[in-house]
Amino acid sequence: MRKITEIIIHCTATPEGRPCTVDDVDRWHRQRGFFGIGYHYLILLDGTICRGRPLWRAGAHCTGHNTHSVGVCYVGGLDSSLHPKDTRTPQQRQALQQLIQALRRQFPQAQVYGHRDFAAKACPCFDARAEYG
Repeated sequence: MRKITEIIIHCTATPEGRPCTVDDVDRWHRQRGFFGIGYHYLILLDGTICRGRPLWRAGAHCTGHNTHSVGVCYVGGLDSSLHPKDTRTPQQRQALQQLIQALRRQFPQAQVYGHRDFAAKACPCFDARAEYG
């Protein structure tokens, strides 16, 4: 297993309330030339936690951090005008909290970050370090 020191939170950058699936994200990432979905987990609007890329395989979600991180993504992140917004549903918030707790038990040395902590992006459209750090 890889040594995991970071849990990096992302959003799909899709409009609030618009569903998407692991297959959708996998297709988008393959179109960008990735091996497949770059995230290890995707949290759907209803709070369902879906597996993406296997944990043993490095992600493709945050340049310079993929080899030692787990990528977690929630569906949403944009308002109806396509501006950054924390669009997490109550179910997504609960699922994200549970998943982060489970990952921290599995990787106790891991710290939580938002993609925006490493890139000039709004993603995940909230301050993950303040909320989960």
